[in-house]
Amino acid sequence: MAVTFTGKLCFSEAASPLSHKPLPSLPKSFQFSKVSFAPSAKSTTKIWQDRNGACKARSYFRPSLQMSVSVDTEEVVSDTLFADYKATSAFLFPGQGAQALGMGKEAFSLPAATALFEKAKEILGYDLLEICIEGPKEKLDSTVISQPAIYVASLAAVELLRNREGGQAVIDSIDVTCGLSLGEYTALAFAGAFSFEDGLKLVKLRGEAMQAAADATPSAMTSVIGLNADKVQELCDVANQEVSEEERVQIANFLCPGNYAVSGGVKGVQVVEEKAKSFKARMTVRLAVAGAFHTRFMSPAVSKLEAALAKTQISTPRIPVISNVDAQPHSSPQVIKDILAKQVTSPVQWETTLKTLFGKGLKSSYELGPGKA
Repeated sequence: MAVTFTGKLCFSEAASPLSHKPLPSLPKSFQFSKVSFAPSAKSTTKIWQDRNGACKARSYFRPSLQMSVSVDTEEVVSDTLFADYKATSAFLFPGQGAQALGMGKEAFSLPAATALFEKAKEILGYDLLEICIEGPKEKLDSTVISQPAIYVASLAAVELLRNREGGQAVIDSIDVTCGLSLGEYTALAFAGAFSFEDGLKLVKLRGEAMQAAADATPSAMTSVIGLNADKVQELCDVANQEVSEEERVQIANFLCPGNYAVSGGVKGVQVVEEKAKSFKARMTVRLAVAGAFHTRFMSPAVSKLEAALAKTQISTPRIPVISNVDAQPHSSPQVIKDILAKQVTSPVQWETTLKTLFGKGLKSSYELGPGKA
């Protein structure tokens, strides 16, 4: 929202210090975005009598400056509105890697779901539904395509549920939501923090920025199956002793007990895979992603996301949305923006998120979107 106030700065008749007529007081949340000045002048005529009684007159010009101040405002909201939230029923949204050829074909059976893909076509500039259904798979698996595809397909799944008997009642019962990595954007859209369109624009840019960061520095991700988090950390520590600092690895996704994703340089990930058996891991699975997501390797994407988020209207979610970064819900729009920018370089705290939800009383959950992650 933009608000404009107008005031006047005037030079005194003594033509010395600049005095001013104060503007209306502004809340601390107002940010000045534009201040402009326009010169103007006002004439004043002074009439008096001299010693001889003759009437005299003299005109003066008073220069002044018209000042127009434009201010942008964003509602300042406490970040503690959801501090005491209770969780009964949750929607869970998947992240990158859940994509599969054929996803979204159910949208043809429902106009509300088809409409989302039509809006996506306008925003993205290509037929997303066609790629989801027909591929090729290599194209769908690319970061720049898979992230928008999963976002749209997941929200289309919400519309499909809404259309089923009892579906609206399920949707109305949801009092908390979250998503894995990319899925956090889907969860925020479902919770009304931003529009479908704005969310898709952010996801599009996010995918492009992460792909660019991955292209700049070769990196990889692998899942380590069968070890607890401490053992996986030990495995990473040992691997890091054998590679250069640029190739070092870390736990990027704390998924669940026995399944943790490790990200880092290609060489570092290879060493992790080679040594996993000696740590009694059941297996490792190289992930089909562009690079080391949720690590320092994604740092080049942060500034691009920050710039896009700064221009995006974000509101307080209507229900708690649990962050991947700290496993907590946030109500402040500015904090949500900061968290989303930080998310691409921070480990995903999914295990802690679910443990926290169970501690808050979670009884049931529904996964909406492609795959069965």
